[in-house]
Amino acid sequence: MGKITIAIDGYSSTGKSTIAKQLAKALGYIYVDTGAMYRAVTLFAMRNGFIGDDRKDVIGLVDSLERIELSFTYNDTLGFSEMYLNGVNVEKEIRTLEVSRFVSPVAEIEAVRLKLVAMQQIMGEKKGIVMDGRDIGTVVFPNAELKIFMNASPEKRASRRYKELLDRGEEVAYDDVLKNVQQRDDIDSSREFSPLRKAEDAIEFDNSDMGLEEQFERMYNFALRVIEKQ
Repeated sequence: MGKITIAIDGYSSTGKSTIAKQLAKALGYIYVDTGAMYRAVTLFAMRNGFIGDDRKDVIGLVDSLERIELSFTYNDTLGFSEMYLNGVNVEKEIRTLEVSRFVSPVAEIEAVRLKLVAMQQIMGEKKGIVMDGRDIGTVVFPNAELKIFMNASPEKRASRRYKELLDRGEEVAYDDVLKNVQQRDDIDSSREFSPLRKAEDAIEFDNSDMGLEEQFERMYNFALRVIEKQ
């Protein structure tokens, strides 16, 4: 049986990364969290004054893209790869609500997407990869053998994200998390360049009322059926 490319797209906080990690581990595939890449660029933009509540310096950020080096390093203790920005582990910093507030405005910048899409396509040249994001099945890997589009109600997604942030020790309000989820949905779906869309040949997967075990079993079976045909 040959290896395949698995593209998992969907709205924010649908659990794409959690399922993708489990799937990659079960199949012995490489996992790539493209959301972490956009979050790292956003953190860079915030630290350098290119994005904030009252500013969005697109030209400044685009001119500085060559200064951004992104890489993943596997953490044996955690069991997954962590995001490094210019050689520094930023996995914890990029998961904050503050970064979440600005990641969609940064991710809609064409030059940013072109840079990261090129990196992602290189990562997947040999297949045997599970990649999740917003445009994996439509732009990054339009010929992926298995495409999944994940969805859930905004309220359900906000509840999951709220719990995740509390577990990390952040002081956040549920209403702020829900507002962030809804705003990201709007920006991701309406941006001019590479908007969030379900690929025509993607399997739509609504996990509003599913537990992690059921989600994984269904995804794993999807993948096995496709792999067996290779």
